[in-house]
Amino acid sequence: MSNAVLDIKDKPTPVQLVTLSFQHMFAMFGSTILVPQLVGLSPAIALLTSGIATLFFLLITKFQVPAYLGSSFAFIAPILLVAGGLNKDGSSVNPGHAMIGAMAVGITYGIVSLIIWKSGYKWIMKILPPIVVGPVIMVIGLGLSGTAVNMAMNVNDKYSFLHFSAALVTLFTAIIFTIFFRGILSTMPILIGLIVGYIYSMIIGIVDYSPIAEAKFFAKPEFLIPGVHYNFEITTKLLLTMVPIVIVTISEHIGHQLVLGKVVNRDYIKEPGLHRSLLGDGIGTFISALIGGPPKTTYGENIGVLAITRVYSVYVIAGAAVVAILLSFFGKAMAVIATIPTAVLGGVSILLFGIIAASGLRMLVDNHIDFGNSRNLVIASVILVIGIGGAKFVISESLSIEGMALAAIIGVLLNAILPGKKEAAIPVPYNQNKDS
Repeated sequence: MSNAVLDIKDKPTPVQLVTLSFQHMFAMFGSTILVPQLVGLSPAIALLTSGIATLFFLLITKFQVPAYLGSSFAFIAPILLVAGGLNKDGSSVNPGHAMIGAMAVGITYGIVSLIIWKSGYKWIMKILPPIVVGPVIMVIGLGLSGTAVNMAMNVNDKYSFLHFSAALVTLFTAIIFTIFFRGILSTMPILIGLIVGYIYSMIIGIVDYSPIAEAKFFAKPEFLIPGVHYNFEITTKLLLTMVPIVIVTISEHIGHQLVLGKVVNRDYIKEPGLHRSLLGDGIGTFISALIGGPPKTTYGENIGVLAITRVYSVYVIAGAAVVAILLSFFGKAMAVIATIPTAVLGGVSILLFGIIAASGLRMLVDNHIDFGNSRNLVIASVILVIGIGGAKFVISESLSIEGMALAAIIGVLLNAILPGKKEAAIPVPYNQNKDS
């Protein structure tokens, strides 16, 4: 990209800082609050930790990488699994388990970044080629498809056309803004879909306003502190369920750094280095989990805003982080989010989870994966069936590896042992506009 309006280190005027920061905040808002809604965590703490994680990321990358960190969709299924699902009120059964697993993910990022710092990044491309990562990404989206559809059309496990209509209005609004709009609006289809779906839900009378009336104007987010709100107990099940997902998220991170580098005309793999950006992502995830937030990832939506506006200033990204932190303490605003009907969340989830699955397919296409090659066909087939089918490798009564984690591990092993492996190359990023 050329002709930057504001380059990386350029300082915006006060008016520019406020308006452009809010613009970035709105771009990430819909997806960032959707993840905690789906896994029974607090949207307020997700907003707070996204801002904190972004500020740490900017610091660790020496204020050279204008990236925003939001909630990662890749960990939705693992979080639900280790936390034991949701209570009837939509809260997580054992959120502490998910937090411990997320901390382990952050530490894993740190270990990988240290190895990359000492030995370079090419080795990781051999472990995570597109033929492994693409199908695992598809598993993430397709594995959650049943959850999205159930949210969209069922209330208390019974079909409701009224609620399903709200889901469809939400879904088609998001589709319209994705396909037919250009500029800033095209980067916020999830947020706009949620707003239109919420208004429609108000009209048909399926919104419960009681949380808004009961909420205070200012309220601190619902923190989850280890040793205070839950016992800090590391189990092998937590590690085997959560940590293997870094196979996907590290690849996603590399893809985002490549795309971002093209947008701002810099090579972020070399400077400040993949090890620094990956460490920033890991520390952001660790700190988020330490106070009750979901795992973090760099957001494609905000990269899209950079490309459209040609405003690359890290001051604006930091401003968006500060806005998110401040907003998380507005109790009334968080209460409004809590009243969003499940059907509306289901509507946007249908699109988002579908995009994640299609992004895995796109990765295979963009990297010219030849499925006439039996090796590629075998690896992809096994990953898809094991992951979507929910296969389980039982080690003991209390320990097993299952679903997406098992699919990722087997994919890596098959790629390592099957003959005919080609020299690894930097993959074409699978998705330039959406996060996972």
